[in-house]
Amino acid sequence: MSTSVISLLVFMAVLTALAAPLGRFIARVLDGPLPPTLDKLEAGLMNVAGVDRSASMSWQRYAASVLVFNALGLFVVYLVLRLQHLLPFNPAGVGAVTPEVAMNTAISFATNTNWQAYSGETTLSHLSQFFALTVQNFVSAATGIAVLLAVVRGLRDAKVQGVGNFWVDLVRSTLLVLLPLSAVLALALVSQGVVQTFDAPVTASLLEPQTLADGTVVSTQTLAVGPVASQVAIKQLGTNGGGYFNVNSAHPFENPTPLSNALEVLAILLIPAALCFALGRMVKDARQGWALYGAMALLFVPLTAVTMWAEHQGTPVLSQLGVDLGASELQPGGNMEGKEMRFGITHSALWAAVTTAASNGSVNSMHDSFTPLGGLIPMWLMQLGEVVFGGVGSGLYGMLVFALFAVFIAGLMVGRTPEYLGKKVEAFEVKMASLVILFPSASVLVGTAIACALPQGTSVLGNPGAHGFSEILYAFSSGANNNGSAFGGLTASGPFYAYGIGLAMLIGRYWIIVPVLAIAGSLAKKGVVPPSSGTLPTHGPLFIVLLALVVVLVGALTFLPALALGPIVEHLSP
Repeated sequence: MSTSVISLLVFMAVLTALAAPLGRFIARVLDGPLPPTLDKLEAGLMNVAGVDRSASMSWQRYAASVLVFNALGLFVVYLVLRLQHLLPFNPAGVGAVTPEVAMNTAISFATNTNWQAYSGETTLSHLSQFFALTVQNFVSAATGIAVLLAVVRGLRDAKVQGVGNFWVDLVRSTLLVLLPLSAVLALALVSQGVVQTFDAPVTASLLEPQTLADGTVVSTQTLAVGPVASQVAIKQLGTNGGGYFNVNSAHPFENPTPLSNALEVLAILLIPAALCFALGRMVKDARQGWALYGAMALLFVPLTAVTMWAEHQGTPVLSQLGVDLGASELQPGGNMEGKEMRFGITHSALWAAVTTAASNGSVNSMHDSFTPLGGLIPMWLMQLGEVVFGGVGSGLYGMLVFALFAVFIAGLMVGRTPEYLGKKVEAFEVKMASLVILFPSASVLVGTAIACALPQGTSVLGNPGAHGFSEILYAFSSGANNNGSAFGGLTASGPFYAYGIGLAMLIGRYWIIVPVLAIAGSLAKKGVVPPSSGTLPTHGPLFIVLLALVVVLVGALTFLPALALGPIVEHLSP
């Protein structure tokens, strides 16, 4: 366990060291004048698109632009998946994706969820992977950053009607942040052995031919390959998580070495963490960014440590049977079920916590095989609203909503109107913030209840009892909070879950974005109030602890009863 603690501390130190300077760079390219060459490039693109980049949009127009752009992207992905058997770059000759899975996948990638109810290597063509899915990986992440920029302007600017230009924010986020970082990471992953090719599947001869039960001798194996490294890079950096292969980053073609594993897990949190520091620079108070980063770290570190501890304890049933679960020279100890020997317990548990703290959803181990407590933490990290770092852009604007709640609660304690960054937080902002919390939570609980009550929801479970309930609860938690990881054991490719989780993904994305932009628009119209003796400082340790406690309290009150029916009762069962 001491090795796990060291690994976690090193991870946080490296993340902080990289995120701080990256945050300054992001603030400079997204919120300031561009160098002449880049400025001309942006002007040319805006002219071709017919966009006046100097025009600032109202929050309503900004929201409409987000919704229309994402709807068009969703429609294009659906068409490509349905017609892929007629389109080029299909060397394996895969057929059209079924309507329900195509719709679920299109929604999934448009919403930055990347829930996958299919096996990528056997279901999708190269064109579907790199044109439909990888493009959405970029623009869905850029959409999250764009909405965050609108919120920051609402907090920073005084008595203005607009919150920025969505098209400028989208282009800058894609071309100046996501694309260069992805190119660097893709090259690094290729150097480690992640495949990148447009070739057809490769046939390899087995060293030891296998005889099947019917007597058939199998001497070859078909290995799926494709443009993997380019998709893996943006799936991690954009907190997308959709893998090229069915087993995601547990596959050696996606994640072949300990170094590739370290690079990929670090990439998941890199931009969400950097955006905290970018916010501090954009509001001209670096302490605000550090405070938000500190609250996220205060939640992330102990919850990750609990996940590591639970997995190192091993499976309770095996322990009760007297099986030796201690680490030794002959065995790794703990719970190795569902984990890759290449990464072991520590780095599998770290990835599980990172991928669910961020709305990433990629996996290098099977969460269904975790211990009850080890699986509870990743599930709860999603249920907290994906604000512990969270998705690119979406995690930080979600945490800002909780910050408004924190100052609102503090205001009630002292009997004065709460303020955040000099802006009065009044009834409208609190109502919109309430919707941000209520919509995804209701989607999770209502969706889980309906699935448990209908045979269409329970007949496809891989396990009975409390563990089966956890599979359903995890699925809707993942969809409604735009994470995309799967607990496993649940066959989600049928119409019930394809459409049910698809609806949850739409609610968890767009019914959050619209209220958040409404908050931004309302705050932008307000003047800045000078701090007084009654103002709660939002950059100190007191506010960091208060913000973290508000997140935990809301998450516990909302989901503890449901968790008690799943992983908690499973842990307590004999």
